Amino acid sequence: MKNQSDQNAPDDTIAAIASGAGKAGIGIVRVSGSMAPAIAHAITNQRLKARHAHHLPFYDADGQTLDEGIAIFYEAPHSFTGEHVLELQGHGGAVVLDLLLSRVIDLGARHANPGEFSERAFYNDKMDLAQAEAVSDLIQSSSAAAARAAARSMSGEFSAAVNQINDDLIALRVWLEAALDFSEEDIDFLADERLQQRASDLLSAFESLLAKAEQGQRLRDGLSIVIAGVTNAGKSSLLNALTGQDTAIVTAIAGTTRDVLKSDVVIEGLPIHIVDTAGVRQTSDAVEKIGIERARQAVTEADHVLVLVDATNPVLPEGLSLSSLPGSLIINKIDAVSDENWQSLAQSLGADLSVSVKRGDGMAELRSHLLSLAGYDSAIEGVYSARRRHVSALNEAQSAMLSALERLQNHDYPELAAEELRQAQQSLETIVGRFGSEDLLGQIFSSFCIGK
Repeated sequence: MKNQSDQNAPDDTIAAIASGAGKAGIGIVRVSGSMAPAIAHAITNQRLKARHAHHLPFYDADGQTLDEGIAIFYEAPHSFTGEHVLELQGHGGAVVLDLLLSRVIDLGARHANPGEFSERAFYNDKMDLAQAEAVSDLIQSSSAAAARAAARSMSGEFSAAVNQINDDLIALRVWLEAALDFSEEDIDFLADERLQQRASDLLSAFESLLAKAEQGQRLRDGLSIVIAGVTNAGKSSLLNALTGQDTAIVTAIAGTTRDVLKSDVVIEGLPIHIVDTAGVRQTSDAVEKIGIERARQAVTEADHVLVLVDATNPVLPEGLSLSSLPGSLIINKIDAVSDENWQSLAQSLGADLSVSVKRGDGMAELRSHLLSLAGYDSAIEGVYSARRRHVSALNEAQSAMLSALERLQNHDYPELAAEELRQAQQSLETIVGRFGSEDLLGQIFSSFCIGK
């Protein structure tokens, strides 16, 4: 259980710059721990009233003013971390924030590790693990739909759905264990249709939650695609058409693109990370050779590859086999040839789509194709921000639950069904953090931003 780790909850005081990097109107230094009240008094020369905003100077060790801003003190346990928390909101220049943070460190705090504020909130039962991860996901979200999904998870909606299924699973386990305990009695609990109905209803709830979590993972991670092909196939033009801006230089000169170009686009809420690559061809140009090697490397790292073929010069790039790649073959420049010509070409090559980037033909179909590649359905409502580990845990729990249901329906080894229900419960509980693996917790929180 989560509270088994309470003895590992730290008791020192941490500090970090909690606002974004760069110059801004406001910058925030956050402090959490038992020394926060003393640090607040030393920096402001005042006893701060909890949960009140105080506009005052911030002083250095010599009593000179470092900055002037807002100081807010949160008394434990009524804070984000559950500890005493101090927030110093000053001006957003990097130099003044570094001076302010150094002053806090000199007063006894230490630099916070990435995600350590959220980690302390988890240890102090201010949020469960899925909520803590959602804080990071909200900050990192790359589309409005992803941000809304993260906000749902951060508010506890995802955890509540998981916990409800877990409660129902426990109730089913209790029923089944009772049936096993009274197996020698005249009453046959296992034959009760309500037991199987409960199991069936629970499996339906699993399927609904899994669908929302899978969509949430796709929103969080997005889809990475690489546009590949020979020179002058229209790769850079396709990148510009998808992003709606002149991201790549487009000329009639072969080999214009010599490096990988990266850009992001959002289609119906789904973030798509697009990489345009150098055209694959034989060349003696040293710089272009490097670009081609980078193109081949990008292809191996992508979720999907769009191999673009010029309808006027239908040459496939050497070394790129769609049989060994997650890819789609796209015929481009269909405006430059007859309909009969490009249709015959598409059929002979087994093309997935045919487009004219120049004229816009087929671009709507291409965008829909990208959504289908990601398995994304914008019509599913109430999506939760989820990570691969969440989806994996739900899949494991659903698989164990399905196996248990089949055993119950067939009256086959109910003892094994009970064990599978226990395994399903264990998988579910890892989502909200009810497990004792400190190594896994460390990996999760270390991926967060410093100051969060």
